[in-house]
Amino acid sequence: MAQFDPRRQPMRLAPHCLTAAAALSVALLSGRVSEPVRAEEAPPLTQAQIAALEAQAFAAAGAPAGLETPEAIPVQIRRGETFEQAVRRTGVAPEEASAVAATLSSAMDVASIRPGQRFETAIAKPRGGRGDPRLIGLTLRTGPASQLTVSRSFDGALRLRALEEKVTHETVVLTGKVEGSLSRTARREGAPAAIARVAGRLFSHKFDMDRDVHSNDEFTYVFERSVTENGRTIDSGDLLYAQLKGVTFYRFKPAGAREAQYFDATGKNTRSAFMRTPLERGFRVSSSFGFRRHPIAGYRKMHQGIDFAAGMGTPVVAPADGVVVEARRWGGYGNWLRIRHANGLDTGYGHLSRYASGMRAGQRVSQGQVVAFVGSTGASTGPHLHYEIWRGGQRINPAGVKTQEGTELAGADLAAFRAEKARIDRIIAAGGERRPVVMHAGLRPAQSQG
Repeated sequence: MAQFDPRRQPMRLAPHCLTAAAALSVALLSGRVSEPVRAEEAPPLTQAQIAALEAQAFAAAGAPAGLETPEAIPVQIRRGETFEQAVRRTGVAPEEASAVAATLSSAMDVASIRPGQRFETAIAKPRGGRGDPRLIGLTLRTGPASQLTVSRSFDGALRLRALEEKVTHETVVLTGKVEGSLSRTARREGAPAAIARVAGRLFSHKFDMDRDVHSNDEFTYVFERSVTENGRTIDSGDLLYAQLKGVTFYRFKPAGAREAQYFDATGKNTRSAFMRTPLERGFRVSSSFGFRRHPIAGYRKMHQGIDFAAGMGTPVVAPADGVVVEARRWGGYGNWLRIRHANGLDTGYGHLSRYASGMRAGQRVSQGQVVAFVGSTGASTGPHLHYEIWRGGQRINPAGVKTQEGTELAGADLAAFRAEKARIDRIIAAGGERRPVVMHAGLRPAQSQG
């Protein structure tokens, strides 16, 4: 063991030497000399993320001191009411409503807001019930994909932001199997109501939608729509293609035509002169043409039409172009409508709940136009449509009426149709297509109102 010698000076290490040695050891262990720390740049936020953050900010505003949790209050501007007056209906003080209107006026003409315009507010009531409620946030949609938001910051000031979402135009290929009714299935699978109606009207030229269409029948729709980056549909375009049970329709506008029409794969106009039924959806045949036991009288009697059981208010459409001959009350038929068509046929409709706007004698109607609504007026046991067809003053069986099909395309129109058909077929093969519409600016600089 080494002996302690008081004559030798002990060796001392300066503190800075220890620090330097420690730093050198760390560098050696890491295999490199220490480099300056660099912060990674955060990726820019999308408009959808910004909108989500704003929504979170509304919630995070929570309840400022002395206030309860904000409550969402939707407001609709009434006739003869200003925007400021509408804001006051939420319960905030007059000066608060005036401040909100002043904040919003920096981005738009508040006086131009029309009756019927809706906006959302977040209102916080004072704890204990003393004092006026405070506006925590307000959102006003200014366009299909744009909105203005007023929110209260931590210091009590009102701040304005404007947001415009990116919009994408889609051509959607929708395929499914019928479950229940075709229209309801298509809506459930994502088809807009207008698209489902157009397709249903087309197929009613070829099928009895109650007896010919069954569960598990496959269908395909190709249609256009515009959606925001949040997935909200802001516009429904045209139905380009529809297929059901091997029957196909392609949309095409011939040269000189006033509107687009629908053709089969060969270029033949699929519009028949007469639709199979005057109802497009939600019905069943409850009584056919011929002798039957009358449901009210109780004895056998000739039934000179077809009864379609359907819900109260179901739209009734004209099966062909024509002119209204009668729209009146007629005994056991209740509310009665009769239409005369160019092919020598008249159609009659009984037990209606009401007529469509403008339905009176002399009114012209077009094929597929809504003319009335299903009801239970007159001698009726429940909501249904009694449907008759007359030829030469005599009632005939509507199910036996056969009519001529549409014309075929030729020449330049046929060539143009084939090109359009090929384009639609490519979209179907690709499963659809998407393209952005316009790139909008993001948020405006914040405006504040104390």
